[in-house]
Amino acid sequence: MNTQMTTLFDGELLEEDVELSLAELSMACHLPAETVLEMVEYGLIEPLGRDPAGWRFSGLSVQRVRCAQRLRADLGVNLAGAALALDLLEEIERLRGRLRRLGAE
Repeated sequence: MNTQMTTLFDGELLEEDVELSLAELSMACHLPAETVLEMVEYGLIEPLGRDPAGWRFSGLSVQRVRCAQRLRADLGVNLAGAALALDLLEEIERLRGRLRRLGAE
């Protein structure tokens, strides 16, 4: 395989049912654990479990954290704004899916 083809396959695929620890999520998103903890406080991501040492995050959390990072870097949005934007984007996608199922889009 040449270099160009290798670049095409560079990436990560995570299923929604994959579970990650706080440390694994931090590593996957290239963020310090403190930033991930802030994202939990703002409701950007929701862990399973009671205490941070035992928290587990779904693969969807990786997508949400990375999207929040892009919003912060590209638009200067704070964490509260990123949480609101992500919730609204998901709602739009949910409604679009509903319209597609109804044949209206």
